[in-house]
Amino acid sequence: MTRVISVANQKGGVGKTTTAINLSSALVQNGKKVLLVDFDSQGNATRGLGLQVTQMPLTVFDAVTNSTDINLIIKRSKVSNLDIVPANLRLASLDTYVSSHSLPKPFYLLKDCLSKIKEKYDFILIDCPPSLGLLCLNALVASDSVLIPVQCEYFAMEAVASILSSITKIQKDYNPSLKIEGFLLTMYEANTSLCTEVAQQVRGLFKENTFLTSIPRNISIPEASAHGEAVTTYRPSAKGSVAYFALAREILDYAKKES
Repeated sequence: MTRVISVANQKGGVGKTTTAINLSSALVQNGKKVLLVDFDSQGNATRGLGLQVTQMPLTVFDAVTNSTDINLIIKRSKVSNLDIVPANLRLASLDTYVSSHSLPKPFYLLKDCLSKIKEKYDFILIDCPPSLGLLCLNALVASDSVLIPVQCEYFAMEAVASILSSITKIQKDYNPSLKIEGFLLTMYEANTSLCTEVAQQVRGLFKENTFLTSIPRNISIPEASAHGEAVTTYRPSAKGSVAYFALAREILDYAKKES
């Protein structure tokens, strides 16, 4: 059964796109077929897998507005069994499109779109924008669970509180089965007191929902992004790769327990 996971946090720079790309690649390397949906108008997940957003005549915007079959928009990445639905700046106009067309169910656009291709994949990961607007709400309505990256810095808990509030609203009004996949500590530096303090805070508040794996700061991760590649294929033995492989195993183990 396909599992749809949103990677979301309204705070920017916490490692959402990096996690979406590298977790997708790590799941593939564990024998799974994965679709990554770039649902951020910046198109960074698309770039991060080596595709040029400026050369994309068809994107996720065309899919969710029903102007083009999503099967015609899905692109293969350099990684076998990892596909992507690309995005670019056109996605930023979705709010305007929804308003001008007076759509009755504006939060179900992505869910309806993905229902056409879900059976083709083991996992669908959605890279959300750094906001809690229409795009993020569509992603959460379409998902089985949400993975929340938390950067170990000041104000981290404020961002967590905001995303939790949105999840509660979505569960109440649109998607009662939405679960928290887990909180993921990112850009972790064990030798700094701030990182240790934030990690303890997150683990203390969300014990069972915090991944054992944390993602360290590792130069190989941005290097891989600059080359349009996941770190798990760019440098498989790097600390960042090892961490994302461990995260993938945690998610797969959890999925086995649920099934």
